[in-house]
Amino acid sequence: MTHDLYGLPVTIQSEATLEGINDFIHGFLSYQPKATGIIEAADADPECGLANAYAALLWMFLEAPVAPQKAAPYVARAQAARGGVTPREALVIDAAAAWTRGDVPELLRLCDEITTDHPRDMAVLKLAQYHLFNLGDAAGMLRMALKALPEAGDIAYAHGMIAFGYEQCHLLTRAEDAARHAMSLQPDEAWAHHAIAHVMLTQGRVAEGAAFLESVAETWSGLNSFMRSHNWWHLALFYISLGRHDDVRHAYDTHVWGLAKEYSQDQVGAASLLARMEFAGVDVGERWADVADHVALRGADTVNPFLTLQYLYALARTGRPETQAMMAAIEARALDVSQFDHVAWRDVALPAAQGIMAHATGDWDTAVAQMARALPRMSECGGSHAQRDLFEQIHLDALVQDGRASAAQQVLEMRRTYDPDGVPLNLLLGDIYETSGLPDLASEARARAARTLATQSG
Repeated sequence: MTHDLYGLPVTIQSEATLEGINDFIHGFLSYQPKATGIIEAADADPECGLANAYAALLWMFLEAPVAPQKAAPYVARAQAARGGVTPREALVIDAAAAWTRGDVPELLRLCDEITTDHPRDMAVLKLAQYHLFNLGDAAGMLRMALKALPEAGDIAYAHGMIAFGYEQCHLLTRAEDAARHAMSLQPDEAWAHHAIAHVMLTQGRVAEGAAFLESVAETWSGLNSFMRSHNWWHLALFYISLGRHDDVRHAYDTHVWGLAKEYSQDQVGAASLLARMEFAGVDVGERWADVADHVALRGADTVNPFLTLQYLYALARTGRPETQAMMAAIEARALDVSQFDHVAWRDVALPAAQGIMAHATGDWDTAVAQMARALPRMSECGGSHAQRDLFEQIHLDALVQDGRASAAQQVLEMRRTYDPDGVPLNLLLGDIYETSGLPDLASEARARAARTLATQSG
């Protein structure tokens, strides 16, 4: 019996197919472009069930309405070959089929079964963690990742996934320890870098976070557009806090936008970063137009609520005519009780979308009210703590614009617990305290911002 790179039995007839399978597994875990070679491998070996199941999964990661259609021929091939494969491979084929038909709960059940019997199946572990992340199930992410130990303790990627699970559960010390261990096994483990970025952002270690990411950024240059752009997106958040406007614009132009403009994750990364830049007083020039042009090409895309809300923000922010169609699609999705994530769309995504639309038109009262409805449950739409902060900032901006100084002060001081010396935060806090008749506190806030800026110029 032939085995894959982590020692799991695979049913293959050619070395070329095995190479394609191994490239997919390793590329998927390490975010290397070689993962896409599984399409060619599956086309060259249509009777290999596992290769075709992996190809179907790759198409589904397109995160677009057309993805199931693209994946369908590969699922059909995989299912046709199901009778001659190992039990694990048969479950992987079933998982690919479940995702293609939109049955994510069944996919997760299958992933759980596979990883219980095969804890070194890193590709299935990564697949499961992706879907649990999209559901906002942080505890599930951690539980799934920990199943890899002790059998997969030698694999850096297992510890990177464990680190992110800990971080999403707010267990920050354990998260950093796991990420550092991953790096001890493999210094260029980009997902471990990503987990440390989350930890440092949450703990307010802003200057340290920027320095850390800068020290490893060169290792991302050959990665796929998501991992390269997303880790640079995290570095850009540190630049914003430090008041490094030129650096954040350079990061956006060179590493965040322009790598794969048609891809979902690149689009939302660009849109959310531009929004944060504007809220922080960074001049973004004409950068919104190109992002909105590409988002508009998606049509009424409601594949994932977290992504869709950011598409909507980009369209509404730029006044695109496609905004209304996107909003109508969200409303329709919220009424579709047949979908497993119906409640998240109805109770969270819809009011958040209404808040985004109100914010775009300057209806601050509605924006405040609708975002306040959605915010306590935003995790149900997916995304990380850092990513969901966009919606917190939309709400905060509406409070400020509506003149609700007392409410804004409360939000800002809470935010200062994890961004104590941030330049834009303290400058805004200074204005709020000034408006509130508290000039001494306004001076203190502005002094904090000035000190941070002085450390950057010094």
